[in-house]
Amino acid sequence: MELPFHHPAPPEYKQTFFQIPDFQKSNTLLFYYQNYSTTYMSLEYAIERFPLTVALKDGTECVVRPLNKRDEAKLQKFFLAVPEPERLFIKKPVGDRALFHEWCRKADFEQNLPLLMLHGQKIVGEVTLHQRSGGWKRHIGLVTVLTHPDYRGRDVAKILVDEIVLAARHLGLKKLEVEVNGERKVAIRAMEQLGFRELFRLPDYILDMEGRSHDYIVMGMDLRTDEEYAGVG
Repeated sequence: MELPFHHPAPPEYKQTFFQIPDFQKSNTLLFYYQNYSTTYMSLEYAIERFPLTVALKDGTECVVRPLNKRDEAKLQKFFLAVPEPERLFIKKPVGDRALFHEWCRKADFEQNLPLLMLHGQKIVGEVTLHQRSGGWKRHIGLVTVLTHPDYRGRDVAKILVDEIVLAARHLGLKKLEVEVNGERKVAIRAMEQLGFRELFRLPDYILDMEGRSHDYIVMGMDLRTDEEYAGVG
């Protein structure tokens, strides 16, 4: 029996499906469409507007688009250019090329949606929307954003976060969170301008690779989610 899926179903779901008696499969298909098809449909709405040409504060034209398989080398070069204290929330060493191979070749936009900003062939900014598949915070997306040092003060972070907020609304999320360390004042101001507010601050709570302590700040934003943004209607 061939599955009538408009989008590829997760492997574990396909395996389970074929183990279900035929008389139960209609209900199982309904469950699939309720839990997976809407997600895929919303994701399509969220990324269909890319690639997008944008202008920085100084007029420089850049392109914003999702990560693709060919970005491996330039994405690593970008991360290595970002100062280490700003990479505190990346859990793996960015000097490992295998990390970027995995990110680019095995990207799962349902869980992590990365958007890049490029000036020519150079990545100048990156933002990722991290989604939780279940639990009490499944309605809350986590946003991480980084800017190339040569492009500071030119609204890179502001433009990228604005785009990821729009994507989050299409995906039906209710709230967004951002984790930053206290030194990232430019990023914090950009978040505040976009509607984020500080939820809490823990002084000297996190340590960088050199053992230096930093303030840990979580900012939050409430999203307006309606039928238009949820990709239905």
